[in-house]
Amino acid sequence: MTTDNRIAGLRAQEILDSRGNPTLTVAVRLESGLEASASVPSGASTGANEAVELRDGDPARYGGKGVLTTVANVEGEIAAGLFGCDVRDQAAIDRRMIDLDGTPNKARLGGNAILGVSMAVARAAAQVEGLPVYASLNGVLAKLLPMPAMNVLNGGKHADSGLDFQEFMIVPVGAPSFAEAMRYGAETYAALRELLHDRGLKTSVGDEGGFAPALEHDGNEAACKLIIEAIERAGYRPGPDVAIALDPAASSFGANGRYDLARSGEGELDRSALLALYERWVAAYPIVSIEDGFAEDDWQGFIDHTAAQGDRIQIVGDDITVTNPRFIREAIERQAMNAVLIKLNQIGTVTEAIEAVKLCQQTGWGTMVSHRSGETVDSFIADFAVALGAGQIKSGAPCRGERLAKYNRLIEIERGLGTRAEFTNPFAHRSSRANDSGGSPR
Repeated sequence: MTTDNRIAGLRAQEILDSRGNPTLTVAVRLESGLEASASVPSGASTGANEAVELRDGDPARYGGKGVLTTVANVEGEIAAGLFGCDVRDQAAIDRRMIDLDGTPNKARLGGNAILGVSMAVARAAAQVEGLPVYASLNGVLAKLLPMPAMNVLNGGKHADSGLDFQEFMIVPVGAPSFAEAMRYGAETYAALRELLHDRGLKTSVGDEGGFAPALEHDGNEAACKLIIEAIERAGYRPGPDVAIALDPAASSFGANGRYDLARSGEGELDRSALLALYERWVAAYPIVSIEDGFAEDDWQGFIDHTAAQGDRIQIVGDDITVTNPRFIREAIERQAMNAVLIKLNQIGTVTEAIEAVKLCQQTGWGTMVSHRSGETVDSFIADFAVALGAGQIKSGAPCRGERLAKYNRLIEIERGLGTRAEFTNPFAHRSSRANDSGGSPR
């Protein structure tokens, strides 16, 4: 049997994501006969500068959301362009696809087409080398398990609830290992379900597995209070054991420095009033991270937020940076944040996502690898987070198969690494109340 590692062909298929919308899976076949595949996620809350997710636009199929054109691009032009390429040269293959597309945002061939191929190539290279993906991407340096941020209350574009803010997350900062972090999170999630049930509130879940209760009075802050109660009911200490992270996704309720928190009854706030709200919350609750606290067009909001709170909490850019090294460099120059969310389908290739992570790390910024609201059971981002030593990951609540696929893969990786595995609290160097000590976990 030949051991030729050159690409012999690509195959793609339209499948459905966790929201019932079309996406695609891509398989790469080598001349040796080896095959590897990957499936592409899709976001609901998307930044304006993300790589283009190419859709058919045919109203007779899936309301125009079909991806048959994208499938054809993979099996046609991309397959022809990559024929004979050595699958182990990820950077050259990704660059070849970028050049084939010829647009600044992958609009012609589709960022979803290019990413599907890019991830499948990384998997194929790992198989050729006889290594797990995380080790294939970064060898013996890949040993840091990421701190999980679990989205337990959903709002915004992810759920029809009483919450303006999109994600209220729990972060098990006091856990000694990734597996134990998942236990802390799952037990707190179960306690939250009990609390909601006891109060006659809905325990149905949103796109990312978090609960979506109708909190009619002071909904956004009421969500923080509920989480504190759930942490305590589960037997943990709010702060030292389990902290809170927020993703307001402010682009969904604000622009031009104005923010409308209509669902919670806060009304319209200007930039300074919204920053003051965050100041109150950080003082009152064990919050370690706020992502997209201001809209993607509000650079000044991010700059002010970082200046005011960046020494105490993590300020994360997502829609404003879209995993794009060009926007991350601008954020660094403007001191607009101290961490960046990493979503592979925002940028469209594994190579560019690696560049984005390394740029942040060289600057001393945090990185949080992220799923999307429309997911598949593909667990590539789990291996990616370990490979790059990202230090943080969010994959939704400890609920729903497409979310748990990533978390369970990380549990598997941790066990596989054995004594080499590392797990640390990425927020320990900040002075947030979440790092106060005292007592002991359950």
